[in-house]
Amino acid sequence: MANLMLTKIDRRTFLRRTAAAAGTLSAGGLFLGLSTTAAAKTDATFAPNAFLHIATNGDTTLWCGRCEMGQGISTSLPSAVADELEADWSRVTILQGDADEKYGPQATGGSRSINIMLEPMRQAGAAGREMLIAAAAATWGVPAAECEARNHFVHHKASDRQLGYGELAATAAEQPVPETPKLKSREEFRYIGKSLQRHDQGAVVVGERVYGADTVVPGMKYGAVAHVPVLGGAVKSVDTSGLGDLADRVQVVTIDRLERPYGSLGAVGVVADNTWIAQQALDRLEIEWDRGPNAVYNTDTYKAELVERVAAPGASVYERGNVDEALESAAVSHAATYVGGHLSHSPMEPMASCVDVGEDHCEVWASTQDPVGIQNTLAAFLGREKEDITVHVMAAGGAFGRKYQCDYVHEAAALSQAAGAPVQLTWSREEDTRTGFYHSCSAQHIAGSIDDDGNVSGWLHRAAFPTIASLFDPTNTGPGESEMGDVIRQPLAIENFRAEVGAAPAHTRIGWWRAVYNIFFGFAINVFVDELARKASQDPVDVFRKMYGNYRGEEEERAQRALAVLNKAAEMGGWGREVPEGHGLGIAVHYSFSSYTAMMVHVEVDGDNIKVHRVDCAVDCGLVLTPDIATAQMEGAVIMGIGLALNTEIKFEDGAVVNSNFHDYPVARISNTPEEINVEFIGQENTSTGLGEPGVPTFAPALINAIYDASGKRYRSLPIRGSA
Repeated sequence: MANLMLTKIDRRTFLRRTAAAAGTLSAGGLFLGLSTTAAAKTDATFAPNAFLHIATNGDTTLWCGRCEMGQGISTSLPSAVADELEADWSRVTILQGDADEKYGPQATGGSRSINIMLEPMRQAGAAGREMLIAAAAATWGVPAAECEARNHFVHHKASDRQLGYGELAATAAEQPVPETPKLKSREEFRYIGKSLQRHDQGAVVVGERVYGADTVVPGMKYGAVAHVPVLGGAVKSVDTSGLGDLADRVQVVTIDRLERPYGSLGAVGVVADNTWIAQQALDRLEIEWDRGPNAVYNTDTYKAELVERVAAPGASVYERGNVDEALESAAVSHAATYVGGHLSHSPMEPMASCVDVGEDHCEVWASTQDPVGIQNTLAAFLGREKEDITVHVMAAGGAFGRKYQCDYVHEAAALSQAAGAPVQLTWSREEDTRTGFYHSCSAQHIAGSIDDDGNVSGWLHRAAFPTIASLFDPTNTGPGESEMGDVIRQPLAIENFRAEVGAAPAHTRIGWWRAVYNIFFGFAINVFVDELARKASQDPVDVFRKMYGNYRGEEEERAQRALAVLNKAAEMGGWGREVPEGHGLGIAVHYSFSSYTAMMVHVEVDGDNIKVHRVDCAVDCGLVLTPDIATAQMEGAVIMGIGLALNTEIKFEDGAVVNSNFHDYPVARISNTPEEINVEFIGQENTSTGLGEPGVPTFAPALINAIYDASGKRYRSLPIRGSA
């Protein structure tokens, strides 16, 4: 539980700190700053700040310190403040906070925003409510116990008098801040756990939502870039003789590689008065690249090497029991190898930012998941203090982990510095596809056994994949115990278990992709259980039930919660029901990001044509803050899962990405969308946990298992289009 500290801030400090984010606010009113510090099992500490302002006319402004990228966090978190505050949602305006330590760690990822911030935000709203009640009581000269807050008013229960929040704002600001504000019971919630329209929904529908690519500032120029195609390469030469009539209208800038994890690969940029001219000029340049040591990288060859490595014993990173003996003595044993390719984030909005670098300032407008990371990177690049760099967090048109890095902002800063003017840089789709931080390709070998009682008795899990750690240490040669944690932490009743790793040096930039390693771990684990169960002539769901239901130990609660979502998904989808010829059912369950998801898929297979008819999703992510938004997260996970399962893979030849756009990196289309996606949330008595990522790992294995049920064909490589 976070420790709560509320402080009142005077008007001058408030205006100084928030003018950029807030725009125009009514003078006076009640302003609260929230500071929390939560001890974690790691060395990480949290001191986020959320702010509330009630103007004298009653208009209420809430700030969101986490980054909005379509997941709805800018609605969900402020709604918790509004609920405890007893605010009228129609009177609430929500603003995005800039990069500022007052908001605490603003890096938005790992499905942690609600888990970390829900309770502190509730406490902030509750404190504001109690101060407003105290102000009304003081005005009326009655005990505070005789007063209650309801929908933007404080009521005196005995006399039926009422005062609006705006009327009380000035007096409330003078009240002492409650140390332990009383939170509502769940029965009293008005917004938490209820359907609630997104605060920006109308703007999104009519195209008025301002994203990073929409940024326009006075005196702005436009940039276009072509990147070094191979990690570790460089710009060798640039021939500008082909610019022709554009020579006097553009500025050509060479952007050196920034030796930081999130800095640019190196690029050639063009600055012009509009995007069209910048792009046309870039196309006329003759650029020669030094492709560097990774020019030999070929993904087909590399994946074959990974398969060879996991076929042989690797380095043991975790072990319990005697796996070898369990496999040798088992009634049934089985082994299989699973392979996955690189994935691109490919958000609807490519990388976009606008940067204004001046002698005494640096101001950034960026679609980003990590505004403080931008400050750190630009501080190193420009040789300035991080506090001197202002970062405005713009709405991101999708991100999925890609906009955690800030190479595109570094490039815009380099162009702005060279041009002496603000520069808006929006990558082309081709550059976005070819210059990414890609999800790891992988190979996994699993050997397992079932004993005479029908229990999984042994499990060897061997994996090789380039890791995200290679960003920070290029000499990193593959996974270790920490990277295998999402396998080791699965609450499975397997007495004999060993995790091994094989070498896998990185030849491109590896980054966080929605659900990260759980994508290929969830795929391999769930498909293997289905294979093992069928070889033992058992129902796969029954085997899963034993694996989770028989678990005893410190993590038994987790095992039972995983079992509950499995049973729920099986119930929702009617596991075991009769389906037409050529149709099949498959199921998968996985624990990740402190949440539990299970999916059951109904598929039709006609030769190479695969049609997903129905998906049933059961989720335990604790208390669901905003059900509509949570449901959309799971529906999005299904659609993303369809893409990675069927079609999407980034391939490299001669060190460079082969793909260029959606014609050769085909994400899921409307035609691929299931006719029916059902989502149910259970376990809401538990603390809120992650949701953005946990839904993704279960779709692909459930689909693969359903395809086998329909056709008898088993896929062990993703994507299945073009796999053996």
